[in-house]
Amino acid sequence: MSSEEILDQIYDGVLRGDTRTVTAGIQAGLAAGLDPQQLLDDAMVAAMEEIGHRFESNECFVPEMLIAARAMKEGVSVLTPHLVDAGVRSLGKVVIGTVRGDVHDIGKNLVRIMMESSGWEVIDLGVDVGPERYVAAVQEHQPRIVGLSALLTTTMPNMKLIIDALKNAGVRDQVKVMIGGAPVTQEYARQLGADLYALDAAAAAEIAKTLAM
Repeated sequence: MSSEEILDQIYDGVLRGDTRTVTAGIQAGLAAGLDPQQLLDDAMVAAMEEIGHRFESNECFVPEMLIAARAMKEGVSVLTPHLVDAGVRSLGKVVIGTVRGDVHDIGKNLVRIMMESSGWEVIDLGVDVGPERYVAAVQEHQPRIVGLSALLTTTMPNMKLIIDALKNAGVRDQVKVMIGGAPVTQEYARQLGADLYALDAAAAAEIAKTLAM
């Protein structure tokens, strides 16, 4: 196969969530001497970006995104040793979580998937995360972005408590705070003093990419 055919195979495999096709394509690409970064960026990341666009326009839904992400994850596991050998670096670290009092995680998990697919190292704190855990994670991991998710109007005020805690700990200026969730709006982000607002997981990945440029 030509280089273009190999990249197309991996791309299509991720879109369809076909793990076997993705891993076979990566192995073929490596055997043909293709750059590991090219396999990642031009095939896998490009496919997940397309999934993100389809998700935004309601052409695909959460199950399709999760299937594609699974294929992406398997492909990355095959590619990772070669990326390390090639000296490829991640875009940086992102700390994410669902705020205290809220145990919804589908949206947050999709953000993690899209961020990881774009080349970020994601530290996922899980759900029901209080200010002190966010502060500790920022101090430990020194991320570029902190993501706060809330799916309930009753837990949205906890986002402010986290931002305030970051300020009190003296680490607020070290990170960009991104917020999102079904009831969250751009105006609410402005009121809280958050740096970034993401309508959905695909938008979160697109916005984060601009910080890496």
